[in-house]
Amino acid sequence: MAQVVVVGAGQAGASCVARLRAKGYEGRIILIGDEPVAPYQRPPLSKAYLLGEMEMERLLLRSPEFYADNSIELRLGQPVTALDPAKKTVTVGADKIVYDDLVLATGSIPRRLPAAVGGDLKGVYTVRTLADIDGARHEFQPGRHLVVIGGGYIGLEAAAVAAKLGLTVHVVEMAPRILQRVAAPETSAYFRNLHSRKGVVILEGTGLDRLSGKDGHVTEAKLTDGRVLKADFVIAGVGIVPDTRLAEAAGLAVENGIRVDAQGRTSDPHVWAAGDCASFPLGEARLRLESVGNAIDMGELVADNILGAETAYQPKPWFWSDQYDTKLQIAGLNTGYDRIVTRGPEAEAVSYWYYKGDRLIAVDAMNDSRAYMVGKRLIEGGKSPDPTLIADPGTDLKALLKA
Repeated sequence: MAQVVVVGAGQAGASCVARLRAKGYEGRIILIGDEPVAPYQRPPLSKAYLLGEMEMERLLLRSPEFYADNSIELRLGQPVTALDPAKKTVTVGADKIVYDDLVLATGSIPRRLPAAVGGDLKGVYTVRTLADIDGARHEFQPGRHLVVIGGGYIGLEAAAVAAKLGLTVHVVEMAPRILQRVAAPETSAYFRNLHSRKGVVILEGTGLDRLSGKDGHVTEAKLTDGRVLKADFVIAGVGIVPDTRLAEAAGLAVENGIRVDAQGRTSDPHVWAAGDCASFPLGEARLRLESVGNAIDMGELVADNILGAETAYQPKPWFWSDQYDTKLQIAGLNTGYDRIVTRGPEAEAVSYWYYKGDRLIAVDAMNDSRAYMVGKRLIEGGKSPDPTLIADPGTDLKALLKA
């Protein structure tokens, strides 16, 4: 009997195995995860779950019965320690599991603060897994002091939760502005103002010098500008890196992630990769996307191609972030933009439209789901409306889809 093994029980891995069965694959399917829980959603971890507004059961991507009903074998809490492409085996504990096709959906790993600057002190957390959040939740008590290192979306989401729960929060961002790597100055300003109104202190253009502690637990953060902040605990939101460890050890090609072709196949014809860990070709460049949408789409694409579809991946990037009562929805990729067009008043609901020359390439929409949906469809359809129409509040956005 043919056998597909999927390493990584996150969104990409779960999407892949579900698609295989839905498309009629009759062989054996084994889904291996190093966490001791069934595949679950990660985005709510730093939002509703951390706030206590979502129970663990609601995080699960599928019911426990789904895997049994579809003859998908789960091996959870069992990390894969080795991959041998020549013998077509993966090692899990004392077992060697043979595969016909292997899918690496290993995701990404959060960067941690170095021990040299106090990153190994107790009370210093990352926000990536269920265990991360469960381990940090007790810290979120009113009146305590949180220092967030890094002004990206994860750090800002954690800051928003802490502020809502009554903590004193400082966000420390080494770059000149928060969200600098991923968003326009207009979007950065929107969220800077939002957090400031909620009492969060955002310190831009300054970095962490070191963390200090007492009895092995963090107590303060000294910044590069000399300021010292009280810290009952610290969250490091300084980015993630693709988990390429298995692939590299096995000799597979790696280039800002596990290098795959347009169909999701690695440098070994029987090994595939999908999700955060995979870098794929896009035009003359290569791209790696860290998003739920990419994990789902790539996971399903790889399943289709294992079954012989020979379909090339065409990414349709979309992202979101929830902070306080603001929902940010992003469509497209803003790389290389040279113009921002603003739609809506500078208030709660506003959208920023990214143009590269005359071409619309991305939209950031804050509390404006219509702008997001129209923008997404325009980008996917290759349509670029006149920027003056976007900026005009009298323009019916939906009409632009028919133009």
